[in-house]
Amino acid sequence: MCWGIILEKQFKGLTIEQRYLLRLEKSKPLLEDLKQWCDNNLTKTAKDSAIGKAIRYTINQWDSLTRYIDDGNIQIDNNAAERHIKPFVIGRKNWLFNQTPRGANASALLYSLVQTAVANNLEPFDYLKYSPHYPSLVGTISQRHWISFYPGT
Repeated sequence: MCWGIILEKQFKGLTIEQRYLLRLEKSKPLLEDLKQWCDNNLTKTAKDSAIGKAIRYTINQWDSLTRYIDDGNIQIDNNAAERHIKPFVIGRKNWLFNQTPRGANASALLYSLVQTAVANNLEPFDYLKYSPHYPSLVGTISQRHWISFYPGT
């Protein structure tokens, strides 16, 4: 699928509609050729061979594989999401202190808020500091008192 990634790099910066139309014009014919090749070679390969497994997997996942063609807003891969969760996957053994479901939920909430800030190009500390939900996270300042410091109130 490297041709798909190469095409998507060319489509970067285009509007959703432009990306959709270019995908129909350039990517869809390539995917149709791939599907035809898989269908033609399905019965010619052994089920347990590496190529046989790859062909069967491609055919079984076809709808998911081609979904991005139907919407210019859908990314061809999930690399952005993978990059955002990588620190948590790497550090998960460090979070064994979450010995209760309540602790795990609190951690998940905090990680979600931090990643939301990062995804929106905000400084996570400032994002949390000025959030109207911050008092309930730390429990030290009353909601009414905190709102008085919130920008825009």
